[in-house]
Amino acid sequence: MFQFADVILPLPLSKYYTYRIPEELQSDMRPGCRVIVPFGRKKYYTAIVVHIHPYAPADYETKDILTLLDESPILRRPQLKFWEWIAEYYLCSVGDVYKAALPSGLKLESETLISPNPDYEEDEDNRLKDREAALLDTLSRHEKISVQDLEKESGLRNILPIVRTLLDKEAVFVSEQVKTKYRPKTEVYIKMSFGKERRDELRGIFEQLSSVKKQLKLLMAYIDMSGFMQRGELREVSKKELLKRADVTSVVLNGLLAKGILVSYTKEISRIVSMDSAEEAHHLNEFQKKALEDIISTFHNKDVTLLHGVTSSGKTEVYIHLIQEVLKQNRQVLYLVPEIALTTQLTGRLQKVFGKSLAIYHSKFSDNERVEVWNSLLLDKGIKIILGVRSSIFLPFKDLGLVIVDEEHENTYKQQDPAPRYHARNAAIILASMHGAKVLLGTATPSIESYYNALQGKFGLVEMNSRYEGMELPEIRIANTQELRRQRQMPGNFSPLLLKLSSEALKRGEQVILFQNRRGFAPMVECKLCAWVPKCKHCDVSLTYHKRYNQLVCHYCGYTYEIPRQCPACGHTSIEIRGFGTERIEEDAEQCFPEYKIARMDLDTTRTRKAYEQIIEDFQQRKSQILIGTQMVTKGLDFDNVSVVGILSADTMMNFPDFRAHERAFQLMAQVAGRAGRKNHKGTVVLQTAHPEYPLIHQIIHHDYQGMYRTQIAEREQFSYPPFFRLIYIYLKHRDEQLLNSLSRTYAACLKQVFGKRILGPDNPPVARIQTLYIRKIILKIENRASMPKVKDLLHQVQDEMLKDDRFKSVILYYDVDPM
Repeated sequence: MFQFADVILPLPLSKYYTYRIPEELQSDMRPGCRVIVPFGRKKYYTAIVVHIHPYAPADYETKDILTLLDESPILRRPQLKFWEWIAEYYLCSVGDVYKAALPSGLKLESETLISPNPDYEEDEDNRLKDREAALLDTLSRHEKISVQDLEKESGLRNILPIVRTLLDKEAVFVSEQVKTKYRPKTEVYIKMSFGKERRDELRGIFEQLSSVKKQLKLLMAYIDMSGFMQRGELREVSKKELLKRADVTSVVLNGLLAKGILVSYTKEISRIVSMDSAEEAHHLNEFQKKALEDIISTFHNKDVTLLHGVTSSGKTEVYIHLIQEVLKQNRQVLYLVPEIALTTQLTGRLQKVFGKSLAIYHSKFSDNERVEVWNSLLLDKGIKIILGVRSSIFLPFKDLGLVIVDEEHENTYKQQDPAPRYHARNAAIILASMHGAKVLLGTATPSIESYYNALQGKFGLVEMNSRYEGMELPEIRIANTQELRRQRQMPGNFSPLLLKLSSEALKRGEQVILFQNRRGFAPMVECKLCAWVPKCKHCDVSLTYHKRYNQLVCHYCGYTYEIPRQCPACGHTSIEIRGFGTERIEEDAEQCFPEYKIARMDLDTTRTRKAYEQIIEDFQQRKSQILIGTQMVTKGLDFDNVSVVGILSADTMMNFPDFRAHERAFQLMAQVAGRAGRKNHKGTVVLQTAHPEYPLIHQIIHHDYQGMYRTQIAEREQFSYPPFFRLIYIYLKHRDEQLLNSLSRTYAACLKQVFGKRILGPDNPPVARIQTLYIRKIILKIENRASMPKVKDLLHQVQDEMLKDDRFKSVILYYDVDPM
């Protein structure tokens, strides 16, 4: 009897795809296992089995599964259920979730290989062109080669059209080969060629080597490192460590191997860096103890608790004690942080307490490292705590007992592109419920939605209003930049007050943080005469000047441009730089404080994991005295020697065209202010603004979160925004602006027939063209009680109706649920 399997493919398909299971694989096939399947024309993918059943699909002919990759499932219960929830709620396909969830090293895909036809002969009527001949000449040196390698070796660009013409002439063949991405890490180890029972033979070996001093030295080093002469178990000795300890080369080792005294063997080793736990958790003060007791108490009645603790109140120590309670129950913990920079700083503290039970997981790890973390959890190799960023929610937890979402208000928990556009905080709450786990949301500045849920009794609420060791909250002082510029007292980007306080702090041996939420040297370049501003050819945005590379860069598509010598509009040569980013602040700070070392932390300086670690470590060890950064520096980093923080441009954050602008500005400024005065004394924050009279500025000065919350919640209720309504943004993209305008209006009209006044738009988003695609946005406001599966069905019905117009098939359409 035939058996069939429904599988998930790493493609945005609207449903599962069905394949026939060959008879020889039927007994071993199980849901959650990976299989290789053909799809499309000669393409192979790694699919994941979801259901096994005896029913063939009615509307297409099934192909056979080619091979089974796993002896046992690589997914645990309830991962498939969790993937389905994300796809349902965030209006995407399960294939999109699969692509985001599984490390690339676990996804095998076919690679196109090109091989020359040995029987091909060029004829007079069909001569090869120069590029075709050059490509075929390179190809003749290989039996088979990938497109990427062929392009690299031939030195030719865009070779696919050439390959196509060579295919038509039957000069080449094309085939597919499944490529494995994951490679286990191996290391060479050395051991004695005989056991401890023959230790008495060593005397003769020493005499034999008496004239070969370096070999004798190496053998003695091995005996010492392995414990060969002692009783008990032998320690393994790696070749690398042995050569380093003996201070000799591989040639010396090869001599001992050739004589049969030592032998070598290769062993698979873990890439996961771990250490033994060496410290007890710190003792909690009375406020921390009270918070811990209150959290445990609220967990009896609530699955989710919000810990609202002011900056530097010692929330991390409360987390550590809570994790210990969960580990006593032999359950697992997921500790989510919004930025990789935070994993860097927390790793050392957590490893000292939890040792080898802790693993780190984020996007700066290599594919191989991420596969090893995945497999370690899957095979129960002792990992109990995962510290990671948003993608960590997809790991194969066996028995999750607690999820900690640190800095829960951060918008970096929201995945923007590509799909699934999930919010890790909200998804983690669902994941925890599937495991019967508890969730702790921690922050000094809760999101409006989380605080509302806590006040309404949906979440538990625990507050910590005192800073650790009785430290006072920083004093926030205002520098009125509009008035200072009018009086010509502020020629640069630093107010006199900020310069004075920073200088005094640095002279006392203290440190300074300068916060500017724009990277690059200047956000805009402009012609002084006619006000022409250079814009990206592919996106509807002005270009940012990066002085380090002396280029204009588009921060949306990454395209770079040379700086024009004269204005292309009026021909004048007075091109000037306007505004300032972190790169310019760094240059200004170097001029103002030439004797101090300055570090910059933004997207440009933290491309690698090591870059993050180095910047933070240098500042922590006081090798650098001034840290300049974007919002990366606001997210819970703990530096105990910072006494002055400068917020250089508060107005740009408040004036962003978004209903969350004031909430986000308050959070950013309150968080960066919290970096000041961490341990020694009360810190000072200088807030530079042209509008000191704004109510939000007064709320920040007085650390008045409740005041900001009351203002914002009243506005949200009045205008039907979250937490009272759920938002879904519907984006449409096309290269033809006129066609997009027409189709988006028609689509919005169809949606209004179904959803009525809940539909707004279509409108142009703030950036209305990215990478040559024009964009239109439609907003759907849905009541909280509405069923998301029902909403999804209605949206798909309208989309299917629109697809009757062939022009609509070329439109890119996607949904962003709960946008940030």
